[in-house]
Amino acid sequence: MPETGPRTPDPRGQDQPRVTSAAIPTAEQQPNGKHAPDHLTEHAAEHAAPAAAPDAGAPGAGAPEAGAQPAGPAPAVASSRRARKAQDRAGRSPVFVWLKEVATVVVVAIVLSFLIKTFLFRAFYIPSESMVDTLDVNDRIFVNLLVPEPFALEHGDVVVFKDTKGWLVPAAEKPAGRFTWVQDGLTFVGLLPDNSEQHLVKRVIGLPGDHVVCCDAGGQLTVNGTPLSEKYINPAEVPQARDFDVVVPAGKVWVMGDNRNHSADSRSHLDTNGGFVDVADIEGRAAVIAWPLNRIGALDNYPDVFRNVPAPAGK
Repeated sequence: MPETGPRTPDPRGQDQPRVTSAAIPTAEQQPNGKHAPDHLTEHAAEHAAPAAAPDAGAPGAGAPEAGAQPAGPAPAVASSRRARKAQDRAGRSPVFVWLKEVATVVVVAIVLSFLIKTFLFRAFYIPSESMVDTLDVNDRIFVNLLVPEPFALEHGDVVVFKDTKGWLVPAAEKPAGRFTWVQDGLTFVGLLPDNSEQHLVKRVIGLPGDHVVCCDAGGQLTVNGTPLSEKYINPAEVPQARDFDVVVPAGKVWVMGDNRNHSADSRSHLDTNGGFVDVADIEGRAAVIAWPLNRIGALDNYPDVFRNVPAPAGK
């Protein structure tokens, strides 16, 4: 029979819980609508499966959007190209690779040598003793092509110039050998020195406007009235005095060899252009001795010898 009146307090001051009968809730009737974990997994799988696998028959199902590019083929093509290149490299003979590298180095060397020979330096061979002991027979020298232009000549410069005045005996025609064309080609590109023997090498004593005289009372050469103490003359012999008195014209220079007793220089050609050399015929200033190895070194123009030489009259 159900209670209809108020609760009677427990004599000990505590309420006694009432126990009522009720059915035990099933899994579907968990409080707050929660389901057991196992049932949740199964239930989610049943509802998620259709979303993961759309109907193949639906319009546009499984087809890419318009204008979209497939992502798979591009990396595959790039990988295939790399594989082919790697296979080609692996298939090449080591000898072929070595020959290719050597050929590349040779071509680069030839091009660089030609450019240097054309614009900066040129090699020459010394065939005579006229510049001993500054230059010995068979020395190889490098000539700076930037002198006399754009850089000006200076007193004491050792210069190489073309023989346009007939100072040299014409060279005999050399018989062509089997490999003459190779030597000519290497000379042309600058890998071999010019040995045509149609150039001369001397030291500049007088510049345009200078008054050059040999000799004063002390037997010394004078330039614009100043005697020169020529340190570069071959000390093995005392130079023989050969009198001359010249004023160097514009565009020309007066040259002499350091081995004075064995040099057919301006003194020997007074009857040809007055013994002067055209500045336009000068190939350049000899800068260094490049061969043999025990003579490698820079060539000096002895500025201290000409330091006290005044400017020509009228300049």
